[in-house]
Amino acid sequence: MSKKDKNQTIEEPQLQDDVHENTEDTNVETISVEEQLQEDLAKEKDKFMRLFAEFENYKKRTAKERIDLFKTASEDVMLSMLPVLDDFERALLHIEDDKEAEELRKGVLLIYNKLLSTLEKKGLTKIEVSQGDVFNADDHEAITQIPAPSDDLKGKIIDVIEKGYKLGDKVIRFPKVVIGQ
Repeated sequence: MSKKDKNQTIEEPQLQDDVHENTEDTNVETISVEEQLQEDLAKEKDKFMRLFAEFENYKKRTAKERIDLFKTASEDVMLSMLPVLDDFERALLHIEDDKEAEELRKGVLLIYNKLLSTLEKKGLTKIEVSQGDVFNADDHEAITQIPAPSDDLKGKIIDVIEKGYKLGDKVIRFPKVVIGQ
């Protein structure tokens, strides 16, 4: 073997080692690329699931809002009809005093009952308040305070000035009351 052959022989094993090292580097790179792809896939799946859940929540929320809107869509109409209802009640109180207007009272009472039943079918309900009930600022609107006629009426409702009404579960007009002091 000449010197040239020895150099070639020595260089050849070095080339084989370099190829072996390159293969290991490629395997390591392939593994890290696969891991990176798996991480990216997991991130994208997580992002998709969050977006999907957010969209489902949005659909539920808008459906609930739509149902609530339908329940209270007639609130403006109901609020505008309440003074008419109050006027009917006042008329009935005054007609009862006049014995000659019995036929008029029957007619007014018929119209009042029809109006009230129609409004009740649409979800309107009276808030029942009577004299002697305990005053609650969350449920009643105090117009004024007067000295209580007796000690047991202190802090309680003395008189109901205006009836309160609910539309479904929502209070659209609080009862206006006078309380004892």
